Amino acid sequence: MIVKYIGFGKLVYLYRNSNQDLMQKKLTAYTLVLAAFLTIAVFASYSAKNVTATDSILPQIVKPVDLNKPFDFAGEPVPMDNFDVRERLDRELLINTYWHATTMLHIKSMYKYFPVIEKILAENGVPDDFKYLAVAESSLRNEISPKGAKGIWQFMGNTGEYYGLEISSEVDERYHLEKATKAACDYLKGYKKRFGDWTLSAAAYNMGGTRLAKDIQTQRANNYYDLSLNSETSRYVFRVIAIKEILKNPRAFGFYLDEDQAYPPMSEYDLVEVNGPVESWGDFAVEHGTTYRMLKVYNPWLISTKLTNKAGKTYMVKIRRRG
Repeated sequence: MIVKYIGFGKLVYLYRNSNQDLMQKKLTAYTLVLAAFLTIAVFASYSAKNVTATDSILPQIVKPVDLNKPFDFAGEPVPMDNFDVRERLDRELLINTYWHATTMLHIKSMYKYFPVIEKILAENGVPDDFKYLAVAESSLRNEISPKGAKGIWQFMGNTGEYYGLEISSEVDERYHLEKATKAACDYLKGYKKRFGDWTLSAAAYNMGGTRLAKDIQTQRANNYYDLSLNSETSRYVFRVIAIKEILKNPRAFGFYLDEDQAYPPMSEYDLVEVNGPVESWGDFAVEHGTTYRMLKVYNPWLISTKLTNKAGKTYMVKIRRRG
């Protein structure tokens, strides 16, 4: 390329040499191709390293749940020949299968609470499958719902009192696992007598018996799977069944838990009879060789720092056994 200056830094005329220009174009094209190749190679290498690293850290295979098997709740079959039923159950199975942290916590917690719940269900003639209803209700935690339902079985205040649970500013037996489970048994058996099967009893537990009876009357159907209920109850029994399937066989759904990783049952305790007032549960805990925290963990139904107990009722308080 020939360059000629005219004037002092004012005008520039460029006269191109054709051979040199051709060589320049070839060199430029070669440079661009080489740069593109190197860029692709770098990104490909980075991507491959990323995939390998991710695979080694969190391997995951996402696939559908097999629906080609019989399902039931409390011994009552689920009509899997109904496409609507299959899709509704499939939804809950997939959600709970791939809801990793929550489902793993369910699996860990069932070792802690199921031994107590199973025993009381059996003693009261309620099918064992209803222990999974407690998981659906509260994730086996003493939760408080936005509507004010409390405890593992999620009793509202008036319902809890109707079934014999004490609810006051100092004691709330909705948090008492044994007593609340017994109350839930009575509640469910009442619905079984009223509606005729356990599946409808579970639905009524969620939405209330009055509303369920009205829907049955309006829709001229008396089978849960044939009823068009509110969105929550329409999913409710399917969610319980999905939880049952996963918790019965966690490894089939990709959840691996060694026995020593589960939460242990709180079975190591002594019972202390209390039939008078307690001015300070903190002092009471120290006197009985435990801590205020452990007293509350073993007795979450004690919701105050003291117990007035003007009526002189008898309470059995669990004290963690020192090992």
